[in-house]
Amino acid sequence: MTTVDHGILAPAWAATGAADLVDDDAVLTAMLAAEVALAEAQAELGVIPAGAAESIRVAAVPASIDPVAMAAGVRETANPVVAFVEQLTAAVTAVDPSAAEYVHRGSTSQDILDTALALLCAATLDRIEHDLLACARSLAEHAARYRDTPMAGRTLTQHAVPITFGLKAAGWLHLVLDAVERVRRTRAVLPVSMGGAAGTLAAYHEYARGTGDPAGTTLRLPALVARRLGLAEPSLPWHGIRTPLADVASALLVTTGGLGKLAADVLVLTRTETGEVTEEQALGRGASSAMPQKHNPVYSTLVATAARQLPPIALVLFQSMVVEDERSSGGWHAEWQPLRECLRIAAGAATNAARLAASLRVSPDAMAANLRLTRGAIVSERVNAVLAPLLGKANAKRMLGEATVEAERGGADLADVLAVALDAAGVAGPDVPGLFDPSGYTGISGPLVDRALARFGDILGESSHD
Repeated sequence: MTTVDHGILAPAWAATGAADLVDDDAVLTAMLAAEVALAEAQAELGVIPAGAAESIRVAAVPASIDPVAMAAGVRETANPVVAFVEQLTAAVTAVDPSAAEYVHRGSTSQDILDTALALLCAATLDRIEHDLLACARSLAEHAARYRDTPMAGRTLTQHAVPITFGLKAAGWLHLVLDAVERVRRTRAVLPVSMGGAAGTLAAYHEYARGTGDPAGTTLRLPALVARRLGLAEPSLPWHGIRTPLADVASALLVTTGGLGKLAADVLVLTRTETGEVTEEQALGRGASSAMPQKHNPVYSTLVATAARQLPPIALVLFQSMVVEDERSSGGWHAEWQPLRECLRIAAGAATNAARLAASLRVSPDAMAANLRLTRGAIVSERVNAVLAPLLGKANAKRMLGEATVEAERGGADLADVLAVALDAAGVAGPDVPGLFDPSGYTGISGPLVDRALARFGDILGESSHD
């Protein structure tokens, strides 16, 4: 048996590749990258010999580190970095004994692990942005294609007034673009972690005394490390200032929340008795172990799962902002596994949402049929507004209400019943049948769709210039 988590019980991210972004191999690789970047930056600044940095780079390969031994070391030191540095030092010694003393020079465990976690966040946010943009492209196509296709708008589970499916898709698109913007902002400011033992960079400063400008050299060091890793330079060490990871949690919450809205709507619209949209049907997808006829909505179910799971886990990252001292006992440690889970849940959701949007099938015929279910009552708001100047607001509402009850009781069309009532009251003027055309009462759905599409174009343009 293996201890690897393949995602058998993790539908939110199983088989999406999200786990690979944050698994133990990814953590180890990121920690090695942090150590190499530190050594190379220090060599550039003249703090350590250039040859030592090269030896560290050569030795810093995943095969040099035993993750099982690292995990055992966690119980001894409460973090994985101590055992990691011991193994890395041994690997460097095997390559160049004289370089061993320059491994992890001036650093502390939190510098390396927080930097590694920032690298994992960066890679995952990049992946999420890619999948969100793919999802947005498909939603934009739906919004444009069905810009003026009428369907029932629903409030509190009931038919309300007509909208267009284009506007429905534009709403989903808007949420996805909100997520893209937040993911981009968060990714852009993910900082490298360099503070030393208590956030003063004292050891880095001490080792820089031979450079002629130890303070200037030390202040330049984080920027050089950040540049090598594709991270941002922090204005201050953030050992006890956990905003960066809280920002990540916030971006992931907006992502899964927005995608969850898409999934929730699809799950309603794809019901057998509604049938306005369906997920792409393929052999075996959505199959039931008991009912041969079933084609269950798979991707929307997976996205909805992620949207429900992530918030309580992300809460740990916000709670971990409340930590004592310059470095905390427990608060920092509590972040690691919840952060990993949040990253892979959100990445899985983005992948599945992209597939959902791309494969979504739309049925204008079902939308038209459902618009007729209330036999005209769905446009009562419009009819009331037209009749009010002719009958007075109160009388118009009363007449329309009575006509609606009579139509429901007799199974007649509301337009026919109202026409009789108006004729009996001696009221002439309105084209009653025309008033009940749902496509004539979708407000400014079309222009609103155009706005969403314009925003998508702007955001896509920003992406192409990155």
